[in-house]
Amino acid sequence: MNKNTQVILIRHGETEWNLSGRWQGHADSPLSLRGVEQAKVLGKRMKAESIDCYYSSDLERARHTSRLVGDPSGWDAAFMESLRERDLGVLEGLTTDEMLKKHPEEYHSFRNEGPDYQVPGGESFRQFYDRCSGALEDLCTRNLGKKIGVVTHGGFLGAIFRYVLNIPLEAERNFVLLNCSVNRLEKKESGWNLISWGDVAHLDGLDSLDDA
Repeated sequence: MNKNTQVILIRHGETEWNLSGRWQGHADSPLSLRGVEQAKVLGKRMKAESIDCYYSSDLERARHTSRLVGDPSGWDAAFMESLRERDLGVLEGLTTDEMLKKHPEEYHSFRNEGPDYQVPGGESFRQFYDRCSGALEDLCTRNLGKKIGVVTHGGFLGAIFRYVLNIPLEAERNFVLLNCSVNRLEKKESGWNLISWGDVAHLDGLDSLDDA
């Protein structure tokens, strides 16, 4: 029996708040027209894939993306709270300029105090990282040797990239987190491999925004 587990991570399509520069967290924003088109195009591409199980964050931007991606193949996602974006507490739904006006101290701490700073009402990056890595490991344990599709968020992808490659939480990000990108991982008995990252070949001219 093949015990290698394959994981395809997909970031949700572009949202209206992605376009306006608002930080989403657990707050939600609908997919933009381009985001809908991105997800539809990805759905056509994914028809060539055979997956054994399909999951999505329970936030609506991910749920909507999962429906558009899964419909051509007849996939219905199981929704999981653990696949959500980072909870940004009092900073959610604000642009950077609004954060600087309404919560300057919290924004400065968020940017400068490192992975253990907890935004009021939200998660520290370390708490978020532990949630994301735990969710990934849980999915793999439950689906050993299978191919798993997961629709989630830019922050979740970033935490998993660090987890798989053992990148310190304090390190500056130097990798992309693109809307409707395909990101492939494989777990073997010896550990994790990153197969490919930031694949948006299916978008064929449609822009794809990096995470804020």
